[in-house]
Amino acid sequence: MELLVTLGRTLAFSFAAGVDLYATVALIGLASRYGWVSLPPQFRVFDNDWIILGAIILYVIEFLADKIPWLDSIWDAGHTFIRPIGGALIAVATLGEASPAVQGLVALGGGAVAASSHFTKAGTRVAINTSPEPFTNWIASLLEDAFVLGLGLLALKYPLAALAVAVVLLTIVVLCAGLILRAIRRRFSRRALRPSTGG
Repeated sequence: MELLVTLGRTLAFSFAAGVDLYATVALIGLASRYGWVSLPPQFRVFDNDWIILGAIILYVIEFLADKIPWLDSIWDAGHTFIRPIGGALIAVATLGEASPAVQGLVALGGGAVAASSHFTKAGTRVAINTSPEPFTNWIASLLEDAFVLGLGLLALKYPLAALAVAVVLLTIVVLCAGLILRAIRRRFSRRALRPSTGG
């Protein structure tokens, strides 16, 4: 049971980190600092003033950047390596004591999970940004913020439920990856064809 609890938190936090790394780290740090739930000792690594403050400041910057069409995609592009690495580090930190081989496997798994949610978010936002109005972008951004908060709180309080949600989400991401890529290609091919038809 303890293994499933650890796996649930590891997967859920890694997935959330791929969407918003800083909100995830801030949430874990605050939960550890104020004892929202009983957490294993390894979570104390997040209970650091500089980590919590830095994560909150970066989250505020990301919150604002994420609401501006195309700036959000530039921000996502800049985080293509940061979020997966963050997901890997969170996975290793939440694992606790383990052999180097297990830590390496968990880091790869956490990075892969974070990368999958990151590319899904980034790809979806690129498709959304081709829309001329900004409201769809704002709604998507607010839903992502709510999702990260909801999944993070679920992982803290009900890690087994978070494990089930993370597995379902990963399955959906794998199934929808092709659809998202095709949607992006279609959007950009339409935009590329418009000038030639107008001339």
